[in-house]
Amino acid sequence: MAVALIDTGCSNLFSVQAALDRLGATHTLSRSPAEAERADRLILPGVGAAGPAMARLRASGWVEALQTEKRPLLGICLGMQLLFDRSEEGGVDTLGLIPGAVRRLPRPDGGVWPHMGWSRLHLESESPLTANLGEGAYAYFVHGYAADPGAATIASTEHGRTFSAIVQHENVFGCQFHPERSAEAGSTILRNFIELSDAALSGN
Repeated sequence: MAVALIDTGCSNLFSVQAALDRLGATHTLSRSPAEAERADRLILPGVGAAGPAMARLRASGWVEALQTEKRPLLGICLGMQLLFDRSEEGGVDTLGLIPGAVRRLPRPDGGVWPHMGWSRLHLESESPLTANLGEGAYAYFVHGYAADPGAATIASTEHGRTFSAIVQHENVFGCQFHPERSAEAGSTILRNFIELSDAALSGN
């Protein structure tokens, strides 16, 4: 399977590329939809703010392309937040691939903002993305905004409030954490994404 990494102009692509290399996955960096035409999977990574990322995706033609995309798509960190309808961060409309909004996380009592570090994943529903993951696996988070749990939530965690850690809606998946920095749990998720079958995507 060939994976296209979508360049938002504000993401740390090196760590995702390194994780895919460890899995033996073929991957390319795609600045435009045309550069991803031969890919079987798409990954939308992101570090930074929603506004600049959306501006870059819009200018490169990715917004329109992703809104009609049928190939499996995985959003990571900010990339997951961009999958929803809107983000409080800058008050911007995002891709609208998953119903819902992204809101600022509150500061926990005695805790820090933004959320940085390892948190346990609580599985909410079955998904091919979380096969062989197991309840309570740890993942590495760095973010200040997140989506509330909803119909698309397949795993959640807490920091100030409960929020969506992993989501799936049809062919669209998202991880609020960084799987490329989440040790074996992250490798499992990336491997599952690369190896998704048509039957898994259709729910059969």
